[in-house]
Amino acid sequence: MIAYLLPMLGVWLLLTVLYLWMVMPRMWNRPGKEPFMGVLYAHRGLFDHSAGIPENSLAAFRRAVDAGYGIELDVQLTADGVPVVFHDGTLARMARGESTKEKGSVAERPKEGASSSDVPETPEVSGRVLDYTLKELRRFHLLDSEEKIPTFEEVLNLVDGRVPLIVELKAETLDFSLCEKVDALLREYGKKGIYCIESFQPLFVCWFRFRHPEVFRGQLSTSFQDPASQIGARIFHFFVKHLLCNFLTRPDFIAYNYRCRNNLSRRLCRAWFSSTAVAWTIRSEKDLEDNRAFFDLFIFDSFLPKGGPHG
Repeated sequence: MIAYLLPMLGVWLLLTVLYLWMVMPRMWNRPGKEPFMGVLYAHRGLFDHSAGIPENSLAAFRRAVDAGYGIELDVQLTADGVPVVFHDGTLARMARGESTKEKGSVAERPKEGASSSDVPETPEVSGRVLDYTLKELRRFHLLDSEEKIPTFEEVLNLVDGRVPLIVELKAETLDFSLCEKVDALLREYGKKGIYCIESFQPLFVCWFRFRHPEVFRGQLSTSFQDPASQIGARIFHFFVKHLLCNFLTRPDFIAYNYRCRNNLSRRLCRAWFSSTAVAWTIRSEKDLEDNRAFFDLFIFDSFLPKGGPHG
């Protein structure tokens, strides 16, 4: 019996050590986290759609800065390679075109047989951000506001170092020029402001690990409740969910969906390895209070925290 159990125990120990090595965050030469502590982060700016202040708009970022909140925002590339601030991979939810009654463009023209009354004044825009050049995107506005999709540079100029930034790199494609262009802007911005980067795509985080290890970097994750249809995507989601790509990225912080806070790998990173834990996205005062014991930093939207930006 002992001769049978010893090899099994050895295998179990080996797998445990391998697992811990894979999920371990950066342990040495970590950048200081102190500049990011003690402030709440407005998700996509301090937006309020009902008040005509769309998410990821200059108005939302200005409102957050004026109130003293840190900012979390999303960056991706246009067709001509300009970093812009926009969350979704597709434009339909947030972008609106000019009135079809005025412009009558092919993209905005009503379907054959539809009457003019069937045409919305501000129709949804089809396609992805990366399908359009910056000039083409400028034709659209965010929801029914006058706000346009801002460039990342415009947002940096507006914030001007007044509040810390959490910059998410959107991985609509595996285009490392996004990392290069965002980094170029941030390195200049870093002379006056505090920032960190994060992504669901481990290879983007890995890029910063080896190119600019001085940057405070984070791995984004969640439980991925919606099953992916392709086996490759399922494997990717499994590895990211359980932080099994940390051996590539060695992140300084883990930004995790707060509803999935009991994930073993996430808990180990904070409890055993003292990694900074970031919660997204808190949407009520109750959820904020209920999660204070489990996370260090909080990204929020849809309410104003009672304690203000430092609450």
